[in-house]
Amino acid sequence: MKMLTANGPVPKERARQMNPVVLAFVGDAVYTLLVREELALSSGEKTGMLNKRASEIVSAHGQSGALGRILPLLTEEEADIYHRGRNAKKPTKSKNASVGEYVRSTGFEAVIGYLYLTGQSGRIRELFIEDHED
Repeated sequence: MKMLTANGPVPKERARQMNPVVLAFVGDAVYTLLVREELALSSGEKTGMLNKRASEIVSAHGQSGALGRILPLLTEEEADIYHRGRNAKKPTKSKNASVGEYVRSTGFEAVIGYLYLTGQSGRIRELFIEDHED
């Protein structure tokens, strides 16, 4: 799987130096796109229902659940990015999730953002597939 990027992969060191909330900003968009793609290709539902299902999956609650399934699979490097994202000071608070779910989802998004920015789309796919197997 090759993902479209505006600038191509960035060096890992540069991505590691980025604010983890910025990594989460990118990761949120990437994860949302993957979820929407999966729903669009696997369902004959109308867009209203697709949007509702996507919103549930990409919510802080949904991402916190996804994290629980993939956390044991993270490499040491990915776990470090997750912890940095989880512990980062966030500029906003979640209206519909607990503080715990919100901080875990930020860490989850930071990992996805880091992998995306460093060109590790295959690894994103591995984690995404592992999360969605049932």
